[in-house]
Amino acid sequence: LIMLGFDVLYHNMKHGQISTKELADFVRERATIEEAYSRSMTKLAKSASNYSQLGTFAPVWDVFKTSTEKLANCHLDLVRKLQELIKEVQKYGEEQVKSHKKTKEEVAGTLEAVQTIQSITQALQKSKESYNAKCVEQERLKKEGATQREIEKAAVKSKKATDTYKLYVEKYALAKADFEQKMTETAQKFQDIEETHLIHIKEIIGSLSNAIKEIHLQIGQVHEEFINNMANTTVESLIQKFAESKGTGKERPGKMINSARKHFKISHIVTNIFALKFIFCIFSRDGVSPC
Repeated sequence: LIMLGFDVLYHNMKHGQISTKELADFVRERATIEEAYSRSMTKLAKSASNYSQLGTFAPVWDVFKTSTEKLANCHLDLVRKLQELIKEVQKYGEEQVKSHKKTKEEVAGTLEAVQTIQSITQALQKSKESYNAKCVEQERLKKEGATQREIEKAAVKSKKATDTYKLYVEKYALAKADFEQKMTETAQKFQDIEETHLIHIKEIIGSLSNAIKEIHLQIGQVHEEFINNMANTTVESLIQKFAESKGTGKERPGKMINSARKHFKISHIVTNIFALKFIFCIFSRDGVSPC
């Protein structure tokens, strides 16, 4: 159990390196997703230029294109921020490795104390069992009326077991004091390392949250701009743009119409005169005719 406690604290410190690496992997994967999304949005913005430019709806595609391009840039900005954050996490990971290596050297004495008390504890337990066995054996021989020689021999063994037991009790007391002092210092060291690690990790996560928050605010502004642009793109303005792009001129065709009407009237009079003359010639062919 003593060794287990030290191992738990030591390996928990080492697990900090794993969590740092996994955090870097997570941010890297998020950056990959954001980059892919940005490329897709850029592609979508370009496709808007290929849509039909005919009809009154055509100008709306420009609004879509501009908004989509801005959204793509927002996500690309987030990619850059995440890449900078990945560098920061990796740098921290490298510092972690150096710090943990130094800590391992510093707690080597504690590990030795753990191993010592563990070894002495096992020896103490064995000496105690031997002491109890020898005492029981000596008492049994006395009760059963064994010879004095056998009793004295058992007493010698019992005294030897007692001395060994006392020796390990003393060793255990010294080892225990040394272990408790070193383990207390080491446990505090591990706690300080863990607290520092968690504080740094939380700061990194805070930077991640702020980066995402800033981009979401920018995205919100783009959406708000899109809403305003669409609100300003009225039916009347779309029709006006269409008329301006397809119209043949701004001058009213009044003079041309009046000229055409005048020409039509003259032609009509001339035609009527020729028609009357033709009829007159037909009915007057036996008499004197002006034809």
